Amino acid sequence: MHPPVAVFTDTEDLDPEPGMRLLAEAGFEVRVAGSRDPDVLAAAAEDAVALIVGYARVDAALLDRLPRLRVLATMSAGHDMIDTEAARRRGLWVANLPDAATEDVAVHALASALSLVRHLPRADAVVRGGGWSAEFVAPGEGLPLPRRASELTLGLVGFGRIARAFAALAAPVFGRVAAYDPHADPAHWPAGVERCGSLDALAATSDVLSLHLPLTPATHGLVDAELLRRMPPGGFLVNVARGELVDSEALLEAVDTGRLAGAALDVLPVEPPPADDPLRRHPRIRLSPHSAYLSDASRRAYVCEPAANVVAWHRTGRPLTPVVDPTTEGSPA
Repeated sequence: MHPPVAVFTDTEDLDPEPGMRLLAEAGFEVRVAGSRDPDVLAAAAEDAVALIVGYARVDAALLDRLPRLRVLATMSAGHDMIDTEAARRRGLWVANLPDAATEDVAVHALASALSLVRHLPRADAVVRGGGWSAEFVAPGEGLPLPRRASELTLGLVGFGRIARAFAALAAPVFGRVAAYDPHADPAHWPAGVERCGSLDALAATSDVLSLHLPLTPATHGLVDAELLRRMPPGGFLVNVARGELVDSEALLEAVDTGRLAGAALDVLPVEPPPADDPLRRHPRIRLSPHSAYLSDASRRAYVCEPAANVVAWHRTGRPLTPVVDPTTEGSPA
């Protein structure tokens, strides 16, 4: 009998070999498509029962071309690249990766926030340009002097695993940590983090606003001009979640007008961004290449844990961390 087939879509900068080995040891034939192109994926996975998904878009049209598919496992906590409703209608399992890089992303968010608050990129530029002065912020540049972190409020939009880890790291540094998440259980809200009743209330008091929520139709463009206007003047935005959460034009206007002093973005609406994207050229917007998750430990987890989801499904009929359970009414799980 032919072994079941599992296919990695796009692995980007990850080495799929450890995950491939786990699957092979469980009896799978493993392929790497190495592409986001739906035609390439349809050809590589035409007989696959399992698809391990990076950034590739898996929509209803592609699912229709994969008749043997039974389970999809993402190499990320987010699963917005998969049409989960289409998967549910077809009786497919979808599993995600909820905790592979929680610590890494939380640390990256804290480093981004403190880099903004302390104006570290500007200080670095001054020294590299031949200057040397503690008063490195020149008059008229629109950038205020650094403020003491213990006098600032950190606001977290979304309060899942990563935001909670970030809050624990940030609590000894910032004067106040607050969060808004209508889906979080108040009974398990940790001490030391203020629970805000609305996003507007959180924005109005947050000197640093950090995004930690999934991309959905309801959250697309959530950070718009109106929300940014509610923030205290001279505040900062940090985004380590999804680029489409932020209205880029509104962000640029807020920074240009001085409403915000700057932003740190690990994610952008288009990745990689075009060469002429104004976000790439703005001197007070700090960028990283969707690398908040990256560490020596997470590189392995991002390929091994999705493979473990597929192996668990193969052996027990259920992946370890499902977000769509076709056996349950009202899925996602």
